Amino acid sequence: MEQKAEIGIFGGTGIYDSELLQESKEISIDTPYGKTSDSITIGDYKGRKVAFMPRHGKKHAISPHMINFRANIWAFKELGVTRILAPSAVGSLKEELKPSDFALPSQFLDFTKSRIGSFSEDGRVIHISVAEPFCPELQEAVLQTAQSQNIKIHKNCTYVCIEGPRFSTKAESKFFRTTGADIIGMTLVPECQLAREAQICYVSISTITDYDVWAEKPVTAKEVLETLSKNVESIKKMLAVILEKIPKTRKCYCERALSEAEF
Repeated sequence: MEQKAEIGIFGGTGIYDSELLQESKEISIDTPYGKTSDSITIGDYKGRKVAFMPRHGKKHAISPHMINFRANIWAFKELGVTRILAPSAVGSLKEELKPSDFALPSQFLDFTKSRIGSFSEDGRVIHISVAEPFCPELQEAVLQTAQSQNIKIHKNCTYVCIEGPRFSTKAESKFFRTTGADIIGMTLVPECQLAREAQICYVSISTITDYDVWAEKPVTAKEVLETLSKNVESIKKMLAVILEKIPKTRKCYCERALSEAEF
């Protein structure tokens, strides 16, 4: 394949374009797992080749439980992507994590139900380690960027990933709070674990859009979008700086993830 990229960005809810990129072009990639969420835009950003794909499609037409995560990760891998930045919208499970703040997950709890979470198939068994699911080098780049821009970010968060597309019941939300989790969303799993299987560094950058329903206020899609619209510019500014801070070479475990995972 002629087109190549070093860094991949999955545009989350509210981020459907790739304004950061220069000399960009759109391509489509056929994958063994079917269609990707949308076409991929490849372009330059200050000497770095970047690939951008809107996770829900440009018109936000793909529900969280219908995203073809395997196709999306496979396509980035095929392009040569070694790092993925993954903005997403989440709800807060703690009073101190406020709407419009950012969160940096370091762990997750998987409460999805019907998603295919591995490239492991007949004839190939992969027991991937996700004890530390996210790339420490990318996490450090995100933290440094947030601090330099005076953006409120909560680190070391645990992300509860639910199936969606519905929001939680009050009972579920209160249960998730008892686990000690900090934020709740619908897209982290299996995206992050597939990236690990593909030996791609991955970091989630979570925008807090609401207090989940435990706060006795029903969550609405309208509320989520209103908060996101205020934060989109902050996310884009963060991405621009993060891209510059990513080290040219990898020294993390991510690139060796399969070394002890396959039978």
